[in-house]
Amino acid sequence: MNTRNEVLSLLDEVLSLHGRAAAFTLDTPLLGAIPELDSMAVVALITGFEERFGFAVDDDEIEGGTFATVGSLVDFIDGKLAA
Repeated sequence: MNTRNEVLSLLDEVLSLHGRAAAFTLDTPLLGAIPELDSMAVVALITGFEERFGFAVDDDEIEGGTFATVGSLVDFIDGKLAA
């Protein structure tokens, strides 16, 4: 499984980006840079990650830096999968 591709797929789906996420790189800024990524979208993404990857995210694990870039989000997911 390619974590980056799965993250981009879920971003595109949850944020209704209509394919825009396919052009995102690991350095693409997310939180504060993509208007569709609001607090409700963050919750939907977390739920989507839990369902797609089969792990649980505790409230204290989530911080703004997790959603700073595509790369920081991929790193978070990879860390959860390795645990």
